[in-house]
Amino acid sequence: MKILVTGGAGFIGSGFVRLLLQTTDHEIVNLDKLTYAGNLDNLAPVEENPRHHFVKGDICDAELVRNLFATFRPSAIVHFAAESHVDRSILSPLPVFETNLRGTFTLLEAVRKHGIGRFVHVSTDEVYGNIDTPYEADERYPLQASSPYSASKAGSDLLALSYFKTYKLPILVTRASNNYGPYQFPEKLIPLMISNALEDKPLPVYGDGMQIRDWLYVEDHCRGILSVLEKGLEGEVYNIGGNRSLPNKTVVDKILELTGKPASLIRYVADRPGHDRRYALSSEKIQHQTGWGPRMDFETGIAATIDWYKSNPEWVARVKSGEYQKYYEANYAARE
Repeated sequence: MKILVTGGAGFIGSGFVRLLLQTTDHEIVNLDKLTYAGNLDNLAPVEENPRHHFVKGDICDAELVRNLFATFRPSAIVHFAAESHVDRSILSPLPVFETNLRGTFTLLEAVRKHGIGRFVHVSTDEVYGNIDTPYEADERYPLQASSPYSASKAGSDLLALSYFKTYKLPILVTRASNNYGPYQFPEKLIPLMISNALEDKPLPVYGDGMQIRDWLYVEDHCRGILSVLEKGLEGEVYNIGGNRSLPNKTVVDKILELTGKPASLIRYVADRPGHDRRYALSSEKIQHQTGWGPRMDFETGIAATIDWYKSNPEWVARVKSGEYQKYYEANYAARE
């Protein structure tokens, strides 16, 4: 199978590319714009693989996308490419809607013209918004986006599904809970806390730190996406959860314990505008239909993730230079 992977130099996308090349014989064209979160270092383990073809480019570039379809003729698309950080979407909403909606539209139009066997649109649990205890969101739960980012993803989900209903395109949508693991850009909670702790820098925790998230190891997520690609039903949505819900403060405390750093590094900062209190997913559908389930328990996964960041200081230093520092100051300086 020839697969077009968009955003395949990012955290989750590169994990999926590595998984495909290690466990299947598929050929991959990897399209990534290489913005702040796209990093060719994430693909170093597979850079010599002859079944991996990297193309630098923007999913909003209709001519580029058309040319890729015409020359490569993919039999499937797995669409990761997105502006995916809530805080960045609050500081600057326009790029989020440009990439997440226009980019998805551009890909769908190319599929409508050229045809394809499968289109997996990778989304997020954040489209469901805040979930009251003790409920979990299944795939029929109403969409209640709280941020420009989650609204853009909810919109792109609905756009993709509309192409299934109207044009009979083979669309599948996945919505995953919070990912963690190696190669994650240090703006999300776990890599930010790990990298700051290792450098003895303050750990900025939003509000009271009791926001609850379901944690999913990145390799488990990638296996879930592959199971949907191979076994999912067209026109369906599949939740992919980690089955481990924890308050952010508990996660931060665990990172401090495993890095041997003091609790005095924690700095409580002003909460994010519109911050959802709790996310919770039901993954019964994907487990029943494909047999997928998470394999990595959180305690083992977080320890392995910390070990990876300890062993790869050069990677961390490179991704935290330049533009990242400007974002970090803009987002956290005013919250002290």
